[in-house]
Amino acid sequence: MSGLLSGPPLEAGFPATWPRDTEVPRSRPPSQRQGWKVIRMRHLLTFLRSAFARALISLGLVMLLGAICNADGAFLQWETHRDMLRQISVYGILACGMTLVIITAGIDLSVGSILGLVAVLFSLVTLRWGWPPALGIAACLLAGAACGAVSGGAIAGFGVQPFIATLAMMVFARGLAKFASGGQKVSTAVQQADGTYQYVEVPAIFNDISAKVLHDNVAVVTLILLACLLLCGVLLGRLRWGRYLYAIGGNEEAARLSGLPVAAMKVLAYSLSGLFCAVAGICQAAQELQGDPEAGSTYELNAIAIVVIGGTSLRGGRGGILLTLLGILTIGYLEKILSINAVGEASRLMLTGAIIVGAVLFQRGRK
Repeated sequence: MSGLLSGPPLEAGFPATWPRDTEVPRSRPPSQRQGWKVIRMRHLLTFLRSAFARALISLGLVMLLGAICNADGAFLQWETHRDMLRQISVYGILACGMTLVIITAGIDLSVGSILGLVAVLFSLVTLRWGWPPALGIAACLLAGAACGAVSGGAIAGFGVQPFIATLAMMVFARGLAKFASGGQKVSTAVQQADGTYQYVEVPAIFNDISAKVLHDNVAVVTLILLACLLLCGVLLGRLRWGRYLYAIGGNEEAARLSGLPVAAMKVLAYSLSGLFCAVAGICQAAQELQGDPEAGSTYELNAIAIVVIGGTSLRGGRGGILLTLLGILTIGYLEKILSINAVGEASRLMLTGAIIVGAVLFQRGRK
């Protein structure tokens, strides 16, 4: 009975006045501290192997290159960064749609041609035909989504390879753009029957899209790019449709056996890609104040480069819009650095192609 009242015996070295419900402070043994260091090191190595870390490192290296080759301080001025964001915005919008397609293990070679087609169409309906801006934008968005849906339908419904289906759409959309424009740029100068030109007034929607806001510090097209990124982020991260796209890209047969609407999701992915092409085409026409049937040539190269540099796998099933954002900034800053240092366009194009090959080999080596 006395033993129950007196409680458990005191351990050796336990102070007589120490509260019974308090643990004795003890330092971690050296082996445990070493174990925590090993765990932290493993976490660090795992992070460095991730696509996000590699894309972040690539962006950091490009920024370091810009700081070194700053063209007498031009790279350090805000106007340079603002102009870079404006110039890369059209490519970035295309890359948003390309990300959705590549996640499904597909590819879309028609994005540049659809951009050119929509640029011509938007210029026609606003400059020449006088449509209201809302109606013209809606018609252009519908046209772009329809082109993407045709490619997606050929891939999902008839089993055509994405490369072949989108290559056919690339040629068709470019030809349609030239047919609609008569092989000429659709601008404010309208040729009359006697050979003279009459200039029409630029619609306000053109100035609104090409304007700068926030005291001329941010271009409207940059805000449009951010809206497209946000839309893709919600789709991939918050909606079940996004999970379906990842599942199809990871293992299409398993997704089909699981009851997922594989065909419908492929059509959706390519339709959204066409929709983003239409947005980019409208921005392109507004900035150039004309619809050029040759606009968007080789833009698919830049869009693919952005997505791949960001870390989205060409095999599908992995990637995300945050990685694409890093790819947008990396390619944008790289081209801007080359531009302010007077590197020719031919060299910039060759460098972009080399970066794509290097990124693909880098992904393969990581696996």
